[in-house]
Amino acid sequence: QIDYTGTEPSSPCNKCLNVSWDSTSPCTCTINFTLEHSFESNVFMYYGLSNFYQNHRRYVKSRDDSQLNGDNSSLLNPSKECEPYRTNEDKPIAPCGAIANSMFNDTLELYRIDNDTRTPITLIKKGIAWWTDKNVKFRNPTGDGNNLTALFQGTTKPVNWPKPVYMLDSEPDNNGFINEDFIVWMRTAALPTFRKLYRLIERKNNLQPTLQAGKYSLDIAYNYPVHSFDGRKRMILSTISWMGGKNPFLGIAYITVGSICFFLGVVLLIIHHKYGNRNTSADIPN
Repeated sequence: QIDYTGTEPSSPCNKCLNVSWDSTSPCTCTINFTLEHSFESNVFMYYGLSNFYQNHRRYVKSRDDSQLNGDNSSLLNPSKECEPYRTNEDKPIAPCGAIANSMFNDTLELYRIDNDTRTPITLIKKGIAWWTDKNVKFRNPTGDGNNLTALFQGTTKPVNWPKPVYMLDSEPDNNGFINEDFIVWMRTAALPTFRKLYRLIERKNNLQPTLQAGKYSLDIAYNYPVHSFDGRKRMILSTISWMGGKNPFLGIAYITVGSICFFLGVVLLIIHHKYGNRNTSADIPN
């Protein structure tokens, strides 16, 4: 995990700490780190946020699923649940709502450093969203032709976005409402500290590991402000083994519940031995 919030004065990203939504140009910073062990299998790159409550009731409801599913009438007349991010300057917002308006928009690039030479690591941006989300729940508006600029005509971008939804990507099958970064963000997290899949790093062959042990650098286009609500940002690299991915939550939960059950069992056993044989029935004379 690489924390790049920049709250520490010695951090390379400290200069970007007070970046705002309406910054004209992104603040960039680079963090160097070392991998002690090689990553043999496919690698998953996540971005993580802390102290960000995506589980707030009003926040979770602030979206229009019909609009996101490509319904043309909802595109121009979004649900009132999106307020106050329903319209802007008398134009309907697409996509509307607080979830879309707060979409994560930092750009992360990974490089391997070998003899002072930086080699970029190929990051795959497709295949990071759930199949049902990509192919069922999220669809672009329909109309004559495939020109998204024309299909989204009459709408405006979310307030905090630097560009409209039809300019999220240059590839048509990853643009608009079906952009996978957007889809991943729209699946809200249950806890205030969470991670979301950002990119994939696929293994090229069986002779070399996906990421060799050694020196790397992370280039960050720091756009997403978190300092105002005491949040933190981090980049996570993770891989899988034959047993699946590493997730300590279940193990911690099982040990905690098991310890509580054991403690209660001992307490109930003591109570039973101390008070269980006591004769509480009254002697009734014949």
